[in-house]
Amino acid sequence: MLTPRYFFSQDFRQFQDYFLSRPHRKRTFQKGEYLWEPGRPCEKIHYFLSGAAIHYADHESGRRKIISFHGAGTVFPGYHRTDYRIELSLVTTALTEIRALEFTVPQFQEMFETNTALSEQVVNWYAMYVNRFLFEAVHQEYNSSLVKICNLLYLLSGSPSISSESPAAPSECAVSEAGIDLTQEELAGLLGLSRVQLTRGLGELRSRGIISTSRCRIQVLNFPLLAALCTSETL
Repeated sequence: MLTPRYFFSQDFRQFQDYFLSRPHRKRTFQKGEYLWEPGRPCEKIHYFLSGAAIHYADHESGRRKIISFHGAGTVFPGYHRTDYRIELSLVTTALTEIRALEFTVPQFQEMFETNTALSEQVVNWYAMYVNRFLFEAVHQEYNSSLVKICNLLYLLSGSPSISSESPAAPSECAVSEAGIDLTQEELAGLLGLSRVQLTRGLGELRSRGIISTSRCRIQVLNFPLLAALCTSETL
């Protein structure tokens, strides 16, 4: 069974040669650059050759809610034919430099309708994306801030890197075998917690010897103890 994911990468890698053979435009997005203008519908679909993007919403209160990260081998945003108003409030920026193949919606539609394997993977990808939101709907509603932190750390500990390249600086964060390379601000954004709640929870886990923390990195030291604090749907 699949576990919820916050990092999406390599989901469409098997179609890379096919994408290269179809009409497209090559794009490079610099770190911090928008993949499309905020407040406007996205009219292009990208296949990431390298790099990573962060997808989020900025609330009028000033708090940022991080939705997901997307790395090499991913198609983003996904293909669909309906314009949803909420998407006008969402922002996607390059977390690192991104090299991508850019398709128009009609170009991707032609591939979707003629390549059965691709259309099946698009549906499967959306199922994974929906699963991530269903998990969070339950996760955020019923669990304490400490349990939310434990669930997220457990899931991220098994996630692939969001970039095909090693981060060049602490601000270019990823998940690696050596630890979880995210700032506390990014973790709070993923969970919808305040910095105070996150700091308190991380302090509790440190005091129990479950994690260690340093700048832009959290190391899980005791997975059994961490798992004991997680909810069953996470495990």
